Parts: sequence; structure tokens; C-alpha cells
Amino acid sequence: MKTNLSAVLLLFCTVLLTGQAPFPNKDEIKQFMASKTCVVLEQDQFSSYNVFIKEAVKKYWTLTPYQLITVQEFNKMRRDPAYSFIVLTQTNYEKDKANTLYNFLNLLQGKDVSKLGELPEICAIPLSFAGEDDYDYNYKFGAILLFMQKHARMISADPSLTGRKYLKYYNDNIPKVAGKKILIKEEDLAPEISTLDKIKAIYPHDVEIVTEEDIVKAIQEKNPNTLILHKVGPREEKNAGLCFKMLIGTDDSDMYYYHQHKISKSDPNGLLPDDLKRLSK
Repeated sequence: MKTNLSAVLLLFCTVLLTGQAPFPNKDEIKQFMASKTCVVLEQDQFSSYNVFIKEAVKKYWTLTPYQLITVQEFNKMRRDPAYSFIVLTQTNYEKDKANTLYNFLNLLQGKDVSKLGELPEICAIPLSFAGEDDYDYNYKFGAILLFMQKHARMISADPSLTGRKYLKYYNDNIPKVAGKKILIKEEDLAPEISTLDKIKAIYPHDVEIVTEEDIVKAIQEKNPNTLILHKVGPREEKNAGLCFKMLIGTDDSDMYYYHQHKISKSDPNGLLPDDLKRLSK
């Protein structure tokens, strides 16, 4: 998924991760399933990320035992395959001339390697544009953690489903989207499809433009046959960088769509008419 990237851990340390994080082999996936998952907290005691990730892990993480750790503990424990790690990173793509930075939530397996960037990557999900207020994305932690666990179970059953394009694998679920309701925040839509009438002209199935509170409620109540849009891109208006778009089920924690595009005047930051056309097929 991440091509030619470098990543800086958002742990207020100065370690630079370079290169493509390796995907786990069959034995490393088995190690992960038997591991204790350590949630690495930011050092800032007033971090809202810490507050929200603690709450979300307590409520939604069931795949492995877990514990909360500090940056210092992570640096000591990361070489031990008995542990896996939920880590917030900041990532930029070398091919992105705008050098835009994004927050990713990473699920990594411990391994005795010298570089942090060599830890096997079980899953990594774009979380937000770097510099965005934590409160603008933390409400989706539940859906993201549930998906990461389902993905880990899937690759445990079939290790061949790892690899560079592992999120695009979920586009096989696109034919099922038409039978489900999609919940979208208005600000996550491109101007060309910013109203229900404009959406219906391209995508004639069930869509609702909702608030953040509606999405939180759908995740908490596991609304049946419902998908939420998780969109990641620069908050301010700019014709550069990447926009990531994912549809995640609130009842089954599966991903039904993954796509990314380069932001430009013709393809702004948001769900595009072209995305709706793909979902209509």
C-alpha cells in the first residue's frame, strides 16, 4: 500500500523511518496472533490522541491481549516477537512533489531488527492529514480498530493476502455496496456531488449526508448494512497531495472500497463523481 515512503514516528522522538515497511511472512503472522499488542502513547500528557485511543482500544480491541506503553518502553520492547504494536506515524510519499504529510495508524509485529522501518506491517490505515486536530478523526478509531483486527484474522487464515496492494483487495466487495446505506459528512464530498440530488444523479442507491455524531452512533450500535466514508486529505484547500477514500462497514467491520487520487483542480479533495461511478458498476 505504501510505496517509496518515509515515516517519522509521532512519538516526539527523532527517529526517521525510511523505505517500504516489510509485509509479514506466515511465521510472523502466527507470532502476531499469539502476541500481546502494545498501544504506544504520545509523550504529551495532554494529548487528545492518548485519550481517544485508550477509550477505543478498551472498547473495541479483542483480538489479542493489550497494554499501554510509553515511547521508552516501545524502544526496548520492539525487538521482541512476543509483542505487537499500535503506533501512530507520520508518512509522506516520495513521489508526492507537494511533500504532504499524513498520519497513519500502524499495526506492527515485533522483530529483532536494527531499524524501526523493518518491523513487519500487519496493517496500516491512513488516519488524517498531518497537523489536523485530533478531534477531527478520533471519533472513527472504533471502526478502524475493528477493521484492522478483521484484516489480521483474514491474513492469518490466508497469508497470501498480504502485499503492496492489500487494501485494494477489498475492492472485490464493491458489488455489495449498492445493497447498503452509505453515511457521508458533507465536507468529505467534492463540490460536484455536495448534495443528495447531485449524488443520486450518478449513484441511485441509499446515501445519507450526516453529522459526526451520526457516524459515531452507527459505529457504536453496529448499524446493519451501513457503511461510513473515511476520507483523508489536506484540511485546507490546496491542489496538491493525495486524497484517500475508504468505505467501512459498521456491522461487519469489513472494507468495501479503497481508492486514492492526486488532488488537483479537476479532482479536488473529497469523494469524487468518479468514485460514485465505480460504486455504481
